[in-house]
Amino acid sequence: MKSSNYAIIDQSDSSLIYITFTGSKATDASFKRYLDELESCYDERNYIGKIFDATNATIPKLRHQKLQAKWIERNWLLLKTYCKGTAYVIPSTTLRTVLKMILSMQNQPVPYKIFSDIESAKEWLNSLESKKVK
Repeated sequence: MKSSNYAIIDQSDSSLIYITFTGSKATDASFKRYLDELESCYDERNYIGKIFDATNATIPKLRHQKLQAKWIERNWLLLKTYCKGTAYVIPSTTLRTVLKMILSMQNQPVPYKIFSDIESAKEWLNSLESKKVK
C-alpha cells in the first residue's frame, strides 16, 4: 500500500536531510505539504546538505514542477545561506529529464549533482566544504 504522502522528509540528522519520494502521485494538498516540510528543514538555521531520493518517484504534474521552481526562487537566499549542496538520486532517465526541466525554469543557488545511488550522493555531499552559519 502506497503512502498518501508525496514525500517523506527525514531530519533526524541535523546536517543531512533525506527527502524520499514515496511513489504516490502528488495531489495539490500533498505537494503543498511537501514544499512546506521542505522549507521547515531550515527552521533551525543549520547548514545542511540534502539528498532527494527519487528512486520510487512518479512524474510530477507540470503545475507541480512550476511550483517547485517557484519555491526555489522564493527561497533562493535561504538555500544559498544554509544549504551546502543538493544530491539527487534518480535512476530513471525520464525523471532526470523532468529535473532538468524544473532547473531550466529556475536554477539552484547551491551545487547539485545527480547520482544513481544514495551512498555516492552521501559521499559527494560529505566532500563539500562546510561553512559556519553566523
